[in-house]
Parts: sequence; structure tokens; C-alpha cells
Amino acid sequence: MIGSEGPWITGVGAATPLGDTFDAIADRLLAGQSGVDRVRGFDVSEHPSQIAAQVDRIPCPAGWDIKAFGRRPRLEQLALWCCAAALRDAGWWDHRASVRLGLILGLGAEWSLIWEEDAFRGGDRVYDPRQDTEPLVKIIRRELGLSGPTLTLSAACASGNHALALAKRWLELGWVDLCLAGACDMAVTPMALASFGNLRALSRRNAEPRAASRPFDRERDGFVLGEGGVVFVLEPAGMARRRGARPLACVAGHGASSDAYHPVIPSPDPRPAIAAMHQALAEAGLDPHRIDYINAHATGTPVGDAMEAAVLRTVLDRASRRVPVSSTKSMTGHLLTAAGAMEVLACLVAIRRQALPPTINLVDPDPECDLCHVRGEALPQLVRAAISNSFGFGGSNTCLVLLAV
Repeated sequence: MIGSEGPWITGVGAATPLGDTFDAIADRLLAGQSGVDRVRGFDVSEHPSQIAAQVDRIPCPAGWDIKAFGRRPRLEQLALWCCAAALRDAGWWDHRASVRLGLILGLGAEWSLIWEEDAFRGGDRVYDPRQDTEPLVKIIRRELGLSGPTLTLSAACASGNHALALAKRWLELGWVDLCLAGACDMAVTPMALASFGNLRALSRRNAEPRAASRPFDRERDGFVLGEGGVVFVLEPAGMARRRGARPLACVAGHGASSDAYHPVIPSPDPRPAIAAMHQALAEAGLDPHRIDYINAHATGTPVGDAMEAAVLRTVLDRASRRVPVSSTKSMTGHLLTAAGAMEVLACLVAIRRQALPPTINLVDPDPECDLCHVRGEALPQLVRAAISNSFGFGGSNTCLVLLAV
């Protein structure tokens, strides 16, 4: 048993393009199933990229009025479902009022989503702040009866990793007894699709949606938009052990850096990303040769994937020939703010199922992305230590180390 004294992840709630339960998502990740299809819900005929990985259904939490829940904004539904489901999964739902329960949620476009939806209805909320609703974390705190501190953070694609790292710190400092942490994003909207499409950041492989997201492949032509959310329950190992909780993993180390090179283009200087990985490994007390799996940030952009491969080869050194690497964005698309949280979930799948989710659509690996790829099919593997990399827009680099318990 390694990593047993760090904060444990004891619950998860999710709604993703691959499902809304841990087992359903795990089954589809390990089966190499893609959640990418033609965009549903609005006209995409004028968009250069017409595909995305969308969430078809957000479940209503048990005991809530289904019709009233369905009238809430979709991002609000998503966050409430993920938080409530995580608490139930961890066994804390009926006892949540007895502890100082914190909440850290990555949200990248909370207000712009509201403004965009209102604008399409002919409204003018974007010009009048008096029409804005209260922050989403405040709504969650009230609706779920949380008693601890709450925080919204926005660090682009790295938000989920940052949320778990902050939850770890809050627990270590004794600010909370347990903490909800994760990220949500519902960014498959006309404005987001147009913005990233005009930047030529998105794949234009519209004729074959499920083959469009191609991390590390020589023919990759951009990322595929995704949406969804994942929230985890973190609690001290001692508390979890005393109540007989089921550990999904231990959050053992976190590293972060910023290169501030460009709003969307990865920095050609790999040193900040390398520093983030070294920090995470040092905090976890983990040598690179002991890593059993890396879930790469790799989005499917020509520049970004090659940069990350260079970072991994530097950090792993000779171990780069044998440490397995995959990018689950090939199946889920890029969940933007929620990407890191989704990929932490993929690491938990690897640890719990002792199998590595593959990079699908990796037909012709780019020589510049020379790594030990998990290609096409899941790989049975003993997984004690897994790493999730998230390198966000604006140069926010994070690395999270998860250990089996």
C-alpha cells in the first residue's frame, strides 16, 4: 500500500460524453468508445468545425423535483448533480451537515454562458449586471447545505487539477473536514464553436466525427470540443479509514507553473511544464521510473502534442521508453475547464480497474511524439501510481500525482 496518508478520494460524481456513473464511464473508456458526434442542439452549417462530444442527459439528484430541476440552467444542473452524486458515492450525503464541508469548483465561462443564452433570446443581460444571478458556488452551497468555505477558480484546462490541489491544502491546513473539488463546463455553444473554429484550433474532420480527435497522430488537425463535469470528495486518510470508506486513490502530489507565453499557443520553452511535473513528483516522493501510467493533456493540436511529448521525454528520461501514456481526449473531446477533472477520473479508472485507457485514432504516431503509447485498445496493467497532466490556455501548467491505496 502506497500513498495511504495523503488525502483520499472517496467519492465521484460526473456527467460526461461517456456517461454519468463511474462504472459506465470506465467501461466506455476501456472499450475505446468515442463520445464525439455531429453537434446537436443548434445549427452548425456555417461553422468550420461541426462536431463535438456532448452530454445528452444530466440526471436529477434523488429526491429532487424533476421538473423544477429541469428548469435550471444546464451548467447549474451539471454542478448540482456532480456534487450531490459525489457526496452520495462517498457515503456523506446524509451526514454532510455534521462536518465542515468545503467546495472548490473550476468554472471557466459561468457568466458568458448565461449572457450568450440570453442574447440568443433577444435579451441584454450582458449590458446590465443587475440582471445577473448569484454565483454558482453560492447556489450549490445553499442547495446542498454546505457549511465550509467555497471557491470558484478559472485556470483554463488546468482548473480541475488546481481544484484538487487546493482541496488537498485546505484539508492539510485544517480549514475543512472534507472537500468537494472538481470542474464543470458546458462550452459546446455557438460562440465557443465559432471562436475556436476561427482560431483554427478545432478539428475539421466533420465527415468522420469519431475519428476526428487524434492526439499524437501524424494526421491530427486540432482538438474536438467537449462538455461535462466531474466532482470528487476528498477527505483525510485517517477519517476515511475510521469510517471504512472505499478509497479510489490518494492525491499525493501537485505541481504548477505558468509560462504566460500566449493566450492559446503552447510555449516553445518546455521548462515551465517540466518544472510542474518535477514539483508534483517531489511532493509525492515518487521517482519517474515508478510511474505506471500518464494521462497526457494532449489535445490533438500539432504544436501542443509535440511540446508535451518533449516534456515527458525530459522528465522520464530513459523511462520514457516504458512508461505508458495515453490521451483520453481522443474519446471525450476537450472538456476545456473540466478537462483536468475528467482526466483525473480516467486515472482513477486505471487504478481501480488495473487497466489503461487507450488513445484511439492513433494510427500513424508522429515521430515528434515518440512515447510509449497505449494505442487503440486498453492495456491490462498493475497501476499504483498515475499522473494527470493539464497544460491550460494562457500557460497554466499543472501535474497531479495519484497513488493507489
